[in-house]
Amino acid sequence: MPTPGARGSADMRLGRRARPAETDPQPPETTSHALRVAIIGGGPGGLYSAALLKRLDPAREVTVWERNAPDDTFGFGVVLSDETLGGIEHADPTVYEALQRDFIRWDDIDIVHRSTRHTSSGHGFAALGRRRLLEILHQRCRELGVDLLFRSEAPPPAQLAASYDLVIAADGVHSTTREAYAPMFRPHVATHHCRYIWLAAGFAFDAFRFEIAETEHGVMQLHGYPYAADASTVIVEMREEVWRAAGFGELGEDESVERCAKIFADALGGRPLRSNKSAWTTFRTVVNEHWSHGNVVLLGDAAHTAHFSIGSGTKLAVEDALALAACLEEQPSLERALAAYEAERKPVVASTQRAAHASLEWFENLGLYLDQPPRQFAFNLLTRSRRVTHDNLRLRDASFTAAVERDFGCPPGTPPMFTPFRLRGLTLRNRVVVSPMDMYSATDGVPGDFHLVHLGARALGGAGLVMTEMVCVSAEGRITPGCTGLYTGRQADSWKRIVDFVHAQAPGTAIGVQLGHSGRKGSTKLMWEGMDEPLEDGNWPLVAASPLPYKPESQSPRQLSRAQLTDIREQFTAAAWRAARAGFDLLELHCAHGYLLSGFLSPLTNRRTDAYGGSPEKRLRFPLEVFDAVRKVWPEERPLTVRISATDWAEGGNTAGDAVEIARAFAAHGADAIDVSTGQVVADEQPEFGRSYQTPFADRIRHATGVPVIAVGAISSWDDVNSLILAGRTDLCALARPHLYDPHWTLHAAAEQGYVGPGVVWPAPYRAGSRRPQTGRTDAPKPRLTLGS
Repeated sequence: MPTPGARGSADMRLGRRARPAETDPQPPETTSHALRVAIIGGGPGGLYSAALLKRLDPAREVTVWERNAPDDTFGFGVVLSDETLGGIEHADPTVYEALQRDFIRWDDIDIVHRSTRHTSSGHGFAALGRRRLLEILHQRCRELGVDLLFRSEAPPPAQLAASYDLVIAADGVHSTTREAYAPMFRPHVATHHCRYIWLAAGFAFDAFRFEIAETEHGVMQLHGYPYAADASTVIVEMREEVWRAAGFGELGEDESVERCAKIFADALGGRPLRSNKSAWTTFRTVVNEHWSHGNVVLLGDAAHTAHFSIGSGTKLAVEDALALAACLEEQPSLERALAAYEAERKPVVASTQRAAHASLEWFENLGLYLDQPPRQFAFNLLTRSRRVTHDNLRLRDASFTAAVERDFGCPPGTPPMFTPFRLRGLTLRNRVVVSPMDMYSATDGVPGDFHLVHLGARALGGAGLVMTEMVCVSAEGRITPGCTGLYTGRQADSWKRIVDFVHAQAPGTAIGVQLGHSGRKGSTKLMWEGMDEPLEDGNWPLVAASPLPYKPESQSPRQLSRAQLTDIREQFTAAAWRAARAGFDLLELHCAHGYLLSGFLSPLTNRRTDAYGGSPEKRLRFPLEVFDAVRKVWPEERPLTVRISATDWAEGGNTAGDAVEIARAFAAHGADAIDVSTGQVVADEQPEFGRSYQTPFADRIRHATGVPVIAVGAISSWDDVNSLILAGRTDLCALARPHLYDPHWTLHAAAEQGYVGPGVVWPAPYRAGSRRPQTGRTDAPKPRLTLGS
C-alpha cells in the first residue's frame, strides 16, 4: 500500500519535464527501449506490461497508477488458454510457475437444457481467481522494482505523455485516455441486447456449465466455471426485455443475487450465490481504428473488448502486453515499435472479436434454438463462435460428435454435408450448392462454350446443385453487355444444351437457374473493366422502383409505371416458361443485391407513394406478384426459391428483423427455400465481413419461420459446411469463390474426409484421381550423432 506522500512524489517526478496538461502527445523521438514508462490501470494487462518491461530492462522507470486498492477486484475467476500460458512461460517463467501452482484445470463442458444434460469432453480449460492473479502480478512487479501507486488517480494523459517516454493506457472499457484522444483513436462502441451480472458460488463446478432456464418472463442462461477448489464464477444473462419483465431493474444487489440463486437452484444444488459490488450491466464492444497516438498506446479493454462467453478479456490483455514488450525490444524506435504492435495485434483481435460477436449474438437469440433436439442444441452452442467446428469437436470428443450425427440422420461414415435434402419433388444428394456467379461472358445474352465448360466442370465436381449466374429476363434487364438472358429462343436453346450436358454427364447433380432484372444497377461495364461503372457508350435506359441512381455517377433510372410493372412481370413469366422447357431442375427468383426486385423491398431504394411503396407490405407487393406469376408457369414438382438481401448494411435500410418478415411472406406464397445473402443494395453500405459472416441471417430466418434456407457468404471449408448443417443453422451451403478456385471442391472434400458413398460420385473418367496425389518426402531423417571437430 502506498504512503500518503506517494501521489505527491509522483507529481514531483512529472514536474521535472512538465508541459501544459492539455499538450497532445508528441511524435516519439526516443528509441523503443523507453526508459520512463507510465501505465494507467492496474488490471492484469497493465501489471503484466509493467513486469515484462522492467524485467527486459531493469534500468527502466516503470510506474503504474491504479485508482482502486490492491485487493479490489470486481470479477471472480479468470480463464487463460494454453497458447497464452505458453507465451507467459517463455517471457517470464517466474510468473508462469506461480500461476501453475494455483490453476484449476478441467476438460468438460456441461450443457443443461430442459432437464437434459449433455457433456462434451476434451476441451482443456485453466482458471484461477482474479484476486490471486493480481496478487501474483503485484508480487512480481515489486520484486522487479515497479512503482505501484494504488488508490491513485493517474495524472491526465497529456501530462503523462509530456513527462514519460511511453504511456500505456490499460484503463479498461471506460478508458478516460481513449476518450481524451477520441479524434485520434477513433473508437466505435456498440452496446448489445442482454443484461448480465458477475457472481460467485462457494463450490467448484466439475465442468464449464451452461444452463438454460425458461421462465414465465423469458429465457435466461447461466455460464459457470470453477476458479478454485471451493469457488466458481457464475454469470447470469438474459435479454433486456426479459430482465425488465422479471423485475430485476427494481431489485437491489442482494435481492438480485437471491433471485438468481433461486432461478438456477438446480445448477447450484440449492446453494447461495455471492456478489462483489456486482451490478447488472450491458456488454459494450469496443473497437478502435488506431491504437496509438504519439507516445500513448492502448492495451486490453481500452483498445478492444470481446464478449465474456468466449472468455477472452484477460487473455487478450495479457497477449497485448506480450506483443507490446516484444515490439519494443525488436524495433529501433518507439514509433516503429507501436506501429508493429498494432499491425501484429489488430488482425488477431479482429478475428477474436468476430468469434465473440457470433457467440454474443447466439446467446442474444437463444430463444430461437430452444426447440432443437437436445444434443443438436448442445452442438449448436459448442460451435456458436465458429472457433470450435465439427472436425475440431470430433477430435476433442469423438463419441459426442458421433451421437449428434446419429441424431441428425447421418449414415455411418457419412459427414453431414453428404446427407440428402429434399425440396418439393427434387432430392439433392448432398448439401453443397455452387452459388450463382456472374461470368459476364455472353454475346447478346446467349450462353456459349464458356458457360458449358464453366457450369459443366462444376457439375462434374460433385456439388448437389449447380446454379447459373443471374439470367436476365430482358435485354434492358442486363447488368452488363456480357450478361446472359432467357428472353429469346436462341438463348433458351443454348441453355438447354448446358442443362442436357449436366444431366447426361453428371447424373445426380441438379442444375438451377436464377432469374433477375438489373433495375438501376444495369448498363454497366464488365466487372474487370470497372464494377458498377456506367458504360462509356452503348447504354440502354434503366428502370427501377424509384428514380434513384446507384452511385452519383450512375445513370438515373425511370420510375416504373403500373403498365411497365405488368410488362416486367410478364418478362419474368416468359423467362420461367423457357427455363422449364430447357429442363432446369430448380428456379430461383433474384430479390437481392439491389437489382430490380430487391429495389422494391428496401426502403432506401423504394420511395414510391403508390400501392407499391411505403409500408413493408406495400414494398413486398410487386416482388410477390412476380413470384406468384412465375410459380404458375413453373412446373409444380420443381422447387422455386428466392434470394434476398437479409440486411442492407446501411442506416435506415432493411435489417435482420425485416428479413424474417420478407422470408415469411415469400414462404406463405409457396417459396421452397430462401437463399440468404446480404447487402449490395446501396453503394455506401458498411458490411461486417468475416468468415461465414452472412450465416447468422440464414440461421435466424430458418428458426423464426421454419422455411429451409441456403447460407452463403465466406463459407470456404468443408468443415464449415459440416458444422453449419449439423448445428441446424442452415439446410444447404452455397459457395462461390471456392468453386472458382477448385471446380471439383466437393469431390475433393469427400476425398479429404475419406468418404465414399451416394452423397457424391466421381465421374468414371475421373475415378483415378479420387486419391490425393503423392508428394515429395519432407520427413528426412534427423541427425542422431553430433561429432566433435
